[in-house]
Amino acid sequence: MASAVAHQSFMPAVIGTGAMGGAMASRLLTQGYPVQVRDTDISRQLALVATGAVGHFSPASLATRARVVFIVVVDAAQIRSVLSDDGGLRSALSPAHTVVFCSTISPEEMSAACELVRTIGAAAIDAPISGGPQRALRGEMSMMLAGDPTAIEPIKPLLAQMTAQRFFISERPGDASRAKLVNNLVAGINLAAAAEGLALARALGLDESQMLELMRASSAQSWIGDDRMRRALDNDFLPRAQTHVLAKDLMLAQALAHRHGYPVPLGDAARTLFEAACSAGYREEDDAAMLKYRHAWRQPQGGAQTPD
Repeated sequence: MASAVAHQSFMPAVIGTGAMGGAMASRLLTQGYPVQVRDTDISRQLALVATGAVGHFSPASLATRARVVFIVVVDAAQIRSVLSDDGGLRSALSPAHTVVFCSTISPEEMSAACELVRTIGAAAIDAPISGGPQRALRGEMSMMLAGDPTAIEPIKPLLAQMTAQRFFISERPGDASRAKLVNNLVAGINLAAAAEGLALARALGLDESQMLELMRASSAQSWIGDDRMRRALDNDFLPRAQTHVLAKDLMLAQALAHRHGYPVPLGDAARTLFEAACSAGYREEDDAAMLKYRHAWRQPQGGAQTPD
């Protein structure tokens, strides 16, 4: 474990301790950092307190004990709440603070959130993350960064404890969010394709586990397909990344592409599939449940595929 004393100057905090935020906080705790945490789900917060974190009942309280604040909530509405509601983070920020926005939201919303923080004199970094909770626990997730390099430089040692790869996209907040949406567009397409392939294999009488191993070793390989389909075949749907979250990310990516007049027909199809899976009852399950959704499909005589 790294020296806690050596880390006091960073004083990190995590707001939003779900799958990714909780894993990030746990990683920092194992590295000896004095982690402050806040989540509206008190059970999540207390679980981290039991392992050494310090819990808070408002973002403003947390900011009195932390100087680097990672915000890892689901969407832009939650970010606005964290910043500006009663007891919001913004009321307690100073030029000594750095706020690192790790959520996947639209570039416009990210730019607005960063600007809200910068008007106080605090530093703000657009920094979406990728890789899943297990990689976050091991300090192996990836992070995309956009913002003032002079704000990023002082916290590089902290980021190095949390990430295996960091991609500096540009100095313009919003650009890292653009890069993340492109990544998640491809991820959603790949996951939908992997589920479609395995469901087809089963319909043809093939063994799905063997088919997944074949795909892993062949041209159909994708990290998200491997990861999610293995869990699905093991009947493990414990939420790490819920289906509705990827549906939201695909919607954001689709909207971004369309605003720029760029067609994304595969992305459009993937979004339709994930939204349909949400409507079919898989919204809160891990997005590996796309395979369950595709298993429910049948091919009627008319030729059009429909779910049961």
